[in-house]
Amino acid sequence: MNRSRAGDRANSATKYKFQKLAVYQSALEYVDQTYTVSSQLPDSERFNLRSQVERAATSIVLNIAEGSTGQTDAEQHRFLGLALRSFLETVACWDLIARRDYLSSETLRPIRDSGHRLFVKLQAMRRSLA
Repeated sequence: MNRSRAGDRANSATKYKFQKLAVYQSALEYVDQTYTVSSQLPDSERFNLRSQVERAATSIVLNIAEGSTGQTDAEQHRFLGLALRSFLETVACWDLIARRDYLSSETLRPIRDSGHRLFVKLQAMRRSLA
């Protein structure tokens, strides 16, 4: 099933609290972008950097979801901290990818910009809970 059809079905399903959060939607977009960019990596990185950056980006989404539903503010704060750590892991992956010249800085610029916007939203939401 293609992503847009799956997305349409998810949009018509019951919405949970976390699915309505702008930060969650931004994180989903970041994962989509991550998969698109990481697919351009050489085959030799399929089980290393590609897998690592995809898992780290996915972890951002999962931590937002896990921390937001039925949790205390302190618990949600902790899970947002884990999401931030996963985000920073993706930044380190992008740095390694750039350092090895696997992808150009021009190719990486949009994902880095999108990631920074996500980072700001994660930080703002976490600060609002402190």
